[in-house]
Amino acid sequence: KAIQYFCPDKAQPLLTLSVVLHQRYFQTVTMPRKSGPVPAAPSGAAVPAEQFDMVFHCQLAHGSPTKQVRDFTNVKQLYESIAKAFGINTAEILYCTLNTHKVDMTRLLGGQIGLDDFLFAHVKGTEKTVKVVKDGPALGLTISDNGAGYAFIKKIRDDSIMSRVANIAVGDHIAKINGTDLTGCRHFEVARMLKEIPIGSEFTMVCVEPKKSFDEIAGRGAKPADAQPNVAAGSGKKTLRMKQSGGAVVEDAPTDAHMAVINKIDDLLENFVGIRDSELATTVYDLAKAAKTDDVFAGSLDEQLADFEFPDDFVLDVHELVHKA
Repeated sequence: KAIQYFCPDKAQPLLTLSVVLHQRYFQTVTMPRKSGPVPAAPSGAAVPAEQFDMVFHCQLAHGSPTKQVRDFTNVKQLYESIAKAFGINTAEILYCTLNTHKVDMTRLLGGQIGLDDFLFAHVKGTEKTVKVVKDGPALGLTISDNGAGYAFIKKIRDDSIMSRVANIAVGDHIAKINGTDLTGCRHFEVARMLKEIPIGSEFTMVCVEPKKSFDEIAGRGAKPADAQPNVAAGSGKKTLRMKQSGGAVVEDAPTDAHMAVINKIDDLLENFVGIRDSELATTVYDLAKAAKTDDVFAGSLDEQLADFEFPDDFVLDVHELVHKA
């Protein structure tokens, strides 16, 4: 039975904890008991992740046994833990999705993981080379990255230049542009490089698609979506948040209203910069919330996120959005 597939080893005493991220659907995860009590924290306060002995369950998205991963406070450490569990090279991991083995960009791992989220690691598959003629100013690509040096295609707009290019798909890792190795580049750097290609010129992209599952098999351990409980955000559940500045904390899941604003900021990132990044959107939200004026907000962005070179309209739109919410 599907529920048995997710059951962990009961060789030691276990404490079952059911928690959730955002508005998605989740399984139950277990956490070994600590030898002593976890220090209490005020209601709603973030608790350092080190105070919990957290265990997450993971599979390789194309098919594998279930393994346990633990002892990480950032995305790079998570990938290292997954690679060690499955005996693969960390460089083989493109990205992870939550609670689905499919290449579903709506369930892409960002900076937050619900403490009962089930992880699926997508690894490198076939490499392919495509030639693109840039016959207009916008290619129609939205770029994201895995937080550990790989940029990939998160969205291809309908009726765009890239939508007419054969053999390229959402989820493909962009490895090279015109022979330039993009390993280590952030999403905004790749988006900027594509934007700077002259209109009317032809360029070459080397992409790596994720290794495919066996026909995206249903029921390989995950319950059908219609069989999973619908748990709303903001109902006292917890998430692990891996901060871009380093470290991780366990905190209450964002409320629906909070997530609505962050999603709108993510939309603005796509419109102005050509990227989507939920953790970046959350960081921008926090900076805007703490700034009483748009000038102070602009200064905070320049101090902490200068590489993104956010335009003035983005700064004004985000500050107004956050303080009207």
